[in-house]
Amino acid sequence: MGRKFIDCRAFPSEMNCSISIIADSEAELLEAAVQHAVAVHGHQDTPELRDQLRGAILDGMPSEAAPSRAA
Repeated sequence: MGRKFIDCRAFPSEMNCSISIIADSEAELLEAAVQHAVAVHGHQDTPELRDQLRGAILDGMPSEAAPSRAA
């Protein structure tokens, strides 16, 4: 099983967050990303948020270069 990650730099944000979250499992990664989105960005923990984050999960490790921001 390979590593998985979500890179917060890929999402539009007033704070220009530069966090990347990496885990061995999708479930662990999703929980950490939801906690970050709620605590730091003020989102509500909803099924829609979880679906959006689940769709942003990538295999491997994040690049040092910032990814393109999602629309």
